[in-house]
Amino acid sequence: MAKPYLEHLKSCKSLETTYEAVRAGFVALALEKNRRATPFVAQARALKAAASKARSPRDLLKIPDIQSALLTAAGVSDKATNHLQDSDKREAVDGLIKNFLEPAGINFVEELVFRFLLTRGDTLGGSMRNIGGFMAQKKLTRAILAYLKLAGYQCQWLHSETNTWAVLPEDDADVELSLRGLSWDTGNARRTLLYNITVPLFRNNVDLSLFNSSPGVLTREVIKTPSAYIALGELKGGIDPAGADEHWKTARTALNRIHEAFSKRQLKPHTFFIGAAIETKMAREIWEMLKRGRLENAANLTDEDQVTSVSKWLCSL
Repeated sequence: MAKPYLEHLKSCKSLETTYEAVRAGFVALALEKNRRATPFVAQARALKAAASKARSPRDLLKIPDIQSALLTAAGVSDKATNHLQDSDKREAVDGLIKNFLEPAGINFVEELVFRFLLTRGDTLGGSMRNIGGFMAQKKLTRAILAYLKLAGYQCQWLHSETNTWAVLPEDDADVELSLRGLSWDTGNARRTLLYNITVPLFRNNVDLSLFNSSPGVLTREVIKTPSAYIALGELKGGIDPAGADEHWKTARTALNRIHEAFSKRQLKPHTFFIGAAIETKMAREIWEMLKRGRLENAANLTDEDQVTSVSKWLCSL
């Protein structure tokens, strides 16, 4: 039987991430960070305009529209707000005014905006920690969608917020931003791909799980059924070479758990790995796993041809 990874890989060297790809990845991250920061900057400008009407820091308490922004400037995150009593919120804002805004004198509005952005920056930093995975999922999804459309398969997609399935629209621009599942009909069988689910067989999260099922009958019971799984894979989108080994250790552990858990049931679903930052040692390990059949397919996320090849393979299973 032909080995699918040989369609796009010649050796372990093919898996390594190039310097140019790392550089392009960091630029993409910077652009995404700027995109996500845009609403915060707009909020800060609106806050400055509204707060400028106050003659003193205490007057800020008389402007209804900026009370939640005052709380943010006091260092209280949106998540923390839900756990505080009104008295706690008042105390936090009072501390902001007394300790920071009043000592700033006539520059209290600038101080307020600065402290607002500090808290919002922390919020942005938290979301950016997961950005590599989000961007990786987005890129792979777009490659899968491209192949499915090219092949003429009928598709449905699962909306991450409403948790409902719908027919993929003709104009599917940006659908990958809020997608956590795809389903297609090959003509011979129905396939459903779910992102980030806990596999009950070994109670761990798996990045990508492909089922021999349609969305309508993909119940919790089916997800608990080992024989329903066609393929399972790990997707690591972090581009920083310094974190490559750590990402691979996590993925390798997950892949080993998959292999061991299904082997006990005399089952061997297809397994694969897709990563953005793949260093030399890591590439050798992946290549050895491919040759031994411990892993069936692999690709470097920064290589368009490799991603296209793996997408085609996945959709053809």
